[in-house]
Amino acid sequence: MSDTENVSDFLLNRLSQWGIHRIYGYAGDGINDIMGALDRAGDRFDFIQTRHEEMAAFMATAHAKFTDEVGVCMATSGPGAIHLLNGLYDAKKDHRPVVAIIGQQARSALGGDYQQEVDLTALYKDVANEYVHRANTPAQVRHLIDRCFRIAMSARTVTALIIPNDLQTQPAVETPAHAHGTVHSGVGTPTPYTVPQQEDLKRAAQVLNEGQRVGILVGAGALHATDEVMQLADVLGAGVAKALLGRAALPDDLPYVTGSIGLLGTNPSWEMMANCDTLLMIGSTFPYSEFLPEEGQARGVQIDIDGRMLSMRYPMEVNLVGDSAATIRELLPYLERKQDRSWREHIEHSVSRWWEVLEERAMADADPVNPQRVFWELSPKLPDNCILTSDSGSAANWYARDLKLRRGMMASLSGGLATMGNGVPYAIAAKFAYPDRPVIALVGDGAMQMAGNAELITIANFWKRWDDPRLVIMVLNNQDLNQVTWEMRAQVGDPKYPGSQDLPDFPYAQYAELLGLQGIRVDEPDALADAWERALNADRPTVLEVITDPNVPPIPPHIKRAQAKAYMSALIHGDPDSMGIVKESFRQFSNSIVPKLRGH
Repeated sequence: MSDTENVSDFLLNRLSQWGIHRIYGYAGDGINDIMGALDRAGDRFDFIQTRHEEMAAFMATAHAKFTDEVGVCMATSGPGAIHLLNGLYDAKKDHRPVVAIIGQQARSALGGDYQQEVDLTALYKDVANEYVHRANTPAQVRHLIDRCFRIAMSARTVTALIIPNDLQTQPAVETPAHAHGTVHSGVGTPTPYTVPQQEDLKRAAQVLNEGQRVGILVGAGALHATDEVMQLADVLGAGVAKALLGRAALPDDLPYVTGSIGLLGTNPSWEMMANCDTLLMIGSTFPYSEFLPEEGQARGVQIDIDGRMLSMRYPMEVNLVGDSAATIRELLPYLERKQDRSWREHIEHSVSRWWEVLEERAMADADPVNPQRVFWELSPKLPDNCILTSDSGSAANWYARDLKLRRGMMASLSGGLATMGNGVPYAIAAKFAYPDRPVIALVGDGAMQMAGNAELITIANFWKRWDDPRLVIMVLNNQDLNQVTWEMRAQVGDPKYPGSQDLPDFPYAQYAELLGLQGIRVDEPDALADAWERALNADRPTVLEVITDPNVPPIPPHIKRAQAKAYMSALIHGDPDSMGIVKESFRQFSNSIVPKLRGH
């Protein structure tokens, strides 16, 4: 290190040693010298300027999700640091390693109610509860960086490093003095091979061997255990349901994969959980216990890399701490192949019929376009090895149900936080991580207006760097905050309140064209297939705007009496769209199976 290098230069050198070459962020005077150091670093770093710091945190989260590497985001002091928070909570809730590097006002000003002075250590103490520290001397910077990365990787969480702007320009200290009170840290964190004790594996195998109707639920922790889960399901004669974060863990063309679970889930998943006598959860913290077996109905086994996540959603008989793939490989020799395949046959029949129901629902008439058909038409056209992102809202309903993901595809959304605004920045991060792969973002108009429109500018700024220019942003334009509208109707019985739910119309496709991207607008169902073909074969990113019917109901897999009562109350009490709701609900239910009651 030369005599002219300062703390900012040292920071970047240390990031480089940790394998970091891309940083998402936005400049400000709290990190001015770090920006200067990035310029001095040349092509060693790729700084991705976003339109807003929250988007930088979303992109860092998506980078961590799609690459299994640490995502890094950067922001200035005060408002910049505050803006990062929502995206960082997305990473925290979904257990992804992200390091936030944040500026701060000069140390001499702190405590003086200075402009943009915020107690960032206190502010970040929840989102970065495992590790957040402010650097006070150059000699600290080395071990603070090292601990941020090591803890983020080991705990799969968010950590934060706060660097006051006056410290950034101080001469760097590469090697602290060999003296009392100094810390001498190093780079690198190996990935451990974690498996349970043999005794616990045998206990788990006994439970699974004694079960006659085994249901498996996989989450994000099973994304790298596809072959192992398939082999396990075959031996146990089990069906496999998927939490949303585990959407890509198993391909949907397997006949025993029941699809998503929960409010956005499928009838086969509901039936399987309602009738299984043994539950095996793998790498999932799926939150909604009402969609799992009733307590006492099934014996339970759970596999998770984090012991803190075990036996939280269902009282498990055997808990296994370990990596999903490694644990299943160790478990398989103790399992006995089920000779009676009637349970599996029942599941496969239910799954086959369900895909027919979804097609019937998707092809039902709507005014003007049925949103389910948008996804149904896309499904067979999905390019090999594509990456899918979904925003929160009604788009997530159809993403969860109507797409058949194939082996090799990636897919994600905001799971634990379920925040709006993540779909487009997730897609941008996916393109930077895999510039040779097609990416598709599935977004509602509420999320697009909240965050996506601005990030189209980011796409326009960077897309020519990508080897494969295909990035499709599909926008459901129904001028309604649709998911919340339906929740108001079904959960509390209130009619739609236009003041909170109606959205202003916006020409999404035209706006894309103003930015030099391709824009396609569809308002007729028969135009969907051709529109998807054009978008997926374009020579530049595309915004596909589809005018969809807000009154097509997202029918849950099991309708409770209270939900039906609330739904009727909303209609009776003057919902402004009541006639359209009745018409579309009739179409959907007439093309459906009434969900079966509990009991096999």
